[in-house]
Amino acid sequence: MIQITDHLTLPLSEIEIHAIRSQGAGGQNVNKVSTAVHLKFDIKASSLPDLYKERLLNLHDSHISKDGVVIIKAQRYNSQLKNKEDALNRLIALIRSVTIEKKTRRPTQPTKASKAKRLASKVIRSQLKSLRSKIEDE
Repeated sequence: MIQITDHLTLPLSEIEIHAIRSQGAGGQNVNKVSTAVHLKFDIKASSLPDLYKERLLNLHDSHISKDGVVIIKAQRYNSQLKNKEDALNRLIALIRSVTIEKKTRRPTQPTKASKAKRLASKVIRSQLKSLRSKIEDE
């Protein structure tokens, strides 16, 4: 079981992890050892609550396919174990991001003091500009 939050856990049986050969530099090690990890997690078939499933599917993330499968490729490290941990941590972070409830913004009204201060500054500015005008002789 993977602990996502205090109240949410995920069984390891719902996550598919395959070792693949890593890309890039690394000498002979790249050609012989499968250190990179492919992690697949089917959102629709998971035991997550429906609310979190819906939020994950609506999330515009490059790791989520059109079929609702999270695909994470981890190849940061030269160790398969570290890459596996990295992929699991990235999956946990993705799921945690949808468990956080965002507060709705309530628009606020300006206070009476701030309104009065604004009007007073406008009066001062108006007087300053009127003093700049040309003086006409009568």
